Amino acid sequence: MPRQVEGFDAVETLVIDDGSTDRTVEVARELGITHVVQLVTHQGLAAAFQRGLHECLARGADVIVNTDADNQYEASHIPRLTEPILAGRADYVVGDRSVESLPHFSWIKKKLQRFGSYVVRVASRTRIPDTTSGFRAISRNAALQLFVHSNYTYTHETLIQAGQKDIPVESVKVGVNPVVRPSRLFKSIPRYVLRSGDTIARIYLIYNAFRVLSAVALALALVALGCLGVHLGLALHPDHAPPGWILLGVAGGTSGAALGVFLAAILADLLAVNRRLQEETLTHLRRLTYAKTGPEGRSGEADPRPAPEGPAGDA
Repeated sequence: MPRQVEGFDAVETLVIDDGSTDRTVEVARELGITHVVQLVTHQGLAAAFQRGLHECLARGADVIVNTDADNQYEASHIPRLTEPILAGRADYVVGDRSVESLPHFSWIKKKLQRFGSYVVRVASRTRIPDTTSGFRAISRNAALQLFVHSNYTYTHETLIQAGQKDIPVESVKVGVNPVVRPSRLFKSIPRYVLRSGDTIARIYLIYNAFRVLSAVALALALVALGCLGVHLGLALHPDHAPPGWILLGVAGGTSGAALGVFLAAILADLLAVNRRLQEETLTHLRRLTYAKTGPEGRSGEADPRPAPEGPAGDA
């Protein structure tokens, strides 16, 4: 990890030890890591990431760079990640590994990654080509607004949140190091696909439940109208026998279902308003909790971008 990054007057390193049973803490301290946070029990990738955000905010970081512990990403490319934030173009930057060119990724893994990234791009309304990359730079402003609900992974969820909250997101090309050991984050590709799909669907519905449910209600209503129209058309046609009660029953059932789903959509929208208010309140509480003291002694948030003259804040 670089000890200096252009645009910053200080670089601090933080290791989240997620309940490991080896010498992670001892080795980190021997190597001069600035901060080490040791979780008593193994809590998983998402919880460790969320704890890392909190710890960095509490220590006054203006920009947070997240990288995986398996040395997958080239640390020398950290300046590439932070440059869009310093330039004011983005608050959330994701490193693009150019997955299609990675020799250690199998054909099926590349195709699944490509499809998964497409789904996340649609759900998040962003243009990030490598949505599973863990090499990310996050401004203080963005970190205060991100909430990880999943207990599995943060990569998809935080991108969808950023897109839904209109946080500026950008992608930059980064390099990767040779593989020294298989990843221990996921036991199998099918398990990862299922759990990632579940996470994407749940987070998308959190922010778009009314849109999805109202579309389902409209589709059911159209089916009901179609069945009713066919019934009336057959009943009024002199060359056809009466269609009976089957079509009327289908029309009545689907119209009732449409009404129920639409009522659920209204309730979901009311819950979404309440959730947005809660998130805004939590963001405000975070700003107060992690407030930084300015040069005149006033408490307030520091801009992560450097002033026209002078160095930037801590990273």
